Amino acid sequence: MTSFTDFSLPAALCDELARQGITTPFPIQVATLPDTLAGKDVLGRGRTGSGKTLAFALPLVTRLAATKPRRAVRVPRALVLCPTRELANQIEATLAPLARSLGLVTTVIYGGVTQRRQVSALNGGVDVVIACPGRLEDLLQQKALTLEAVEVSVIDEADHMAELGFLPGVRRIMKKTPRGSQRLLFSATLDHGVDELVDRFLDRPVTHVVESPRSSGAAMTHHVLAVPDPGEKAAVVARLASGTGRRVLFTRTRLQAKKLAKILTAQGIPAVELHGDLAQNVRERNLEAFTSGLVRVLVATDVAARGIHVDGVELVVHVDPPAEHKSYLHRSGRTARAGRAGDVVTIMLPEQQGEVRDLLRLAKITAKHQQVTVGDVVVTRLVGEVAPFVRPSRTTGSGQALRSARAPRVPGEEAPAVSSPAVGSPAAGSRSRRPTTPRPSSGSSGARPTRSHRRP
Repeated sequence: MTSFTDFSLPAALCDELARQGITTPFPIQVATLPDTLAGKDVLGRGRTGSGKTLAFALPLVTRLAATKPRRAVRVPRALVLCPTRELANQIEATLAPLARSLGLVTTVIYGGVTQRRQVSALNGGVDVVIACPGRLEDLLQQKALTLEAVEVSVIDEADHMAELGFLPGVRRIMKKTPRGSQRLLFSATLDHGVDELVDRFLDRPVTHVVESPRSSGAAMTHHVLAVPDPGEKAAVVARLASGTGRRVLFTRTRLQAKKLAKILTAQGIPAVELHGDLAQNVRERNLEAFTSGLVRVLVATDVAARGIHVDGVELVVHVDPPAEHKSYLHRSGRTARAGRAGDVVTIMLPEQQGEVRDLLRLAKITAKHQQVTVGDVVVTRLVGEVAPFVRPSRTTGSGQALRSARAPRVPGEEAPAVSSPAVGSPAAGSRSRRPTTPRPSSGSSGARPTRSHRRP
């Protein structure tokens, strides 16, 4: 199978894929489509970025278009469950155009925003609901919808749902879908209770494993850059952020993400932050700025490790090594997507050698360790072409990077120096001093769980 037209897909669906420039299916799509289109329950295992969204979106809308019962108020016919708001929005972005091409209606349901629009959409009648478990359960309790007519259920990123503690809610929701309806589950691993979910809700599922769940991807190159002290670390991080391509910088805590985004923007490298302390509209605005290319640097906590899918990220930087190896793999999966190459860099201080060694061993990653300073050739090669300096805005706050990104470049102004003021310094904006990138506190494991994490 080398084309979507080789499958039993409606012509309108193939036309829509062609309009988007999508003609060649990915391996996980080739593997699963014959079974999903035949109505079988399917367990799909593949790393993030392997094309799982289309793998379930295509059979889902094909089935709904074929049955074509009258659309009913508050009675969706398909359900997609996912762990985060960002992922829900990105699934919607992929699924909605396909659904529209067949005359179907979709909506998204998640917490952190008013439920008024979500209820209004349900009252207008929808075919497909894409939802996070917390808000969906709230609306089910309010009788704003029923799942009694669901023909296809999809559980996406099941292992991440397990890590976030969502499986009890997922089980309660799945009990409300009809027995005998088609169920599809996609996950990188089957631990933390995902295997029990498969046993309980999937009927004789066909399993397709496209890549090892620990695979980092053949196009992904891993580097460990050992730096002598926090000052040199800050300089190397700033240099790595200064290239022209998209790059994601991961920190362990929300405060560190916020400070680093502010530091980089002050240096003329527009950056936006993504973490659990941001309001939903700010998260969406920042992610859109990164996705659209308005801003090329995203500074994030682990909320983005599985919650965003943006192609064309050429570099991932673990500013702080993650707390455990699965987070390393999930973070790293933001690059080398859709068949493209990418680099993953871990910045390591002397006292972190043992931690990083154990992390890579558990992740089964081989990485070249190099002692570096900011001017070394390995850093220069990872940066590539340096982007023009963007004069920072005098305003501060969550919109700083977006306003700065729109500021015109001053004629003759060069790319930023690698030094800048320390966090909290009154000299912010001067390039005479080097920033101190926040160091992770001992025992820190990233963004602390909040209610928004447990009930997206």
